[in-house]
Amino acid sequence: MATRAVDVGELREPAELPERGTLLAFLYYMKLQRAIEDRIITLYRQGKIVGGVFTGRGQEAIGVGSAVLAGAADVIFPSHRDLGAFLVKGMKPQTVFAQYLGRVGGPTRGRDANLHMGEWSLGIGAFISHMADTVPVAAGVALSFKLRRKANVVLCYHGDGATSRGDWHEGLNLAAVLGLPVVYLCVNNRYAYSTPLSRQMAVAGVAERAGGYGMPVESVDGNDVLAVWASARRAVERARAGDGPSFIECWTYRMSGHSAHDDARYVAPEFFEEGRRWDPIARYTLWLREREILADGELAALDERVASEVEAAVAAGEASPYPEGSDAGTGVYAE
Repeated sequence: MATRAVDVGELREPAELPERGTLLAFLYYMKLQRAIEDRIITLYRQGKIVGGVFTGRGQEAIGVGSAVLAGAADVIFPSHRDLGAFLVKGMKPQTVFAQYLGRVGGPTRGRDANLHMGEWSLGIGAFISHMADTVPVAAGVALSFKLRRKANVVLCYHGDGATSRGDWHEGLNLAAVLGLPVVYLCVNNRYAYSTPLSRQMAVAGVAERAGGYGMPVESVDGNDVLAVWASARRAVERARAGDGPSFIECWTYRMSGHSAHDDARYVAPEFFEEGRRWDPIARYTLWLREREILADGELAALDERVASEVEAAVAAGEASPYPEGSDAGTGVYAE
């Protein structure tokens, strides 16, 4: 039995838990995301990565807890803090590192150097910086499923800042009016870059905005992987049954600046302290150990596995060559 050594809130245990293998997979993917992103920041500071680096430290439970519900034929549209969703859907760590390092082994074949990537063969829609742009696109993909009578769903992730853009409202309205099988997940970390939530909306949260479009909405603790999973499961089941879209607001914390180059001096230190207290990995690890689902030896073995996989992935990414200049136009224009 683990001793309670960290100051964290209790997880909201659902009435029905997933099987043990899934419970352990939650921890593996959350740890893997954090380890990959920690290494990406190191590579960035070493000058090996150019451009922006945006991590999901403290937000790992959202992408992982929901993407595990997506089947092989389902489609996800992650955003820049949802690396865990990429990994759960099948993207390899070495592919992620090749992408960030600007190598041909990345999905963009060296044309970009961050999470502006997708992999359609894995059902991962590409992310771009305009945060709400994928919201109507996700509705379009869901419409294609409905027209072809496919029992597939779309998961679309975005931040709270995206809900202040017009295409977010248009996309949700389209999905609601047509009853499309799409689940929208808002990663509400309370900041849109440097703009706090109170300065971009007069309502208490994003769920109040989404509720106006006539779809089921839920607000959950986004730092509780079990709560995210339970809410996403309900929404995915509704979508598969033909009952239309759902919206889930996942309250979380941004445990660093907007990006690796942002010192976040506009954020009160107490905010970061609170975020660290509600670390989703620490909270979930404690829950697993207190219920004797995870033994000390298993936890050590998991940490070793993650560290080994990250080291191998970095080596593979760095071994991938840079693109040739003559290939810059390949795949840009229709042929």
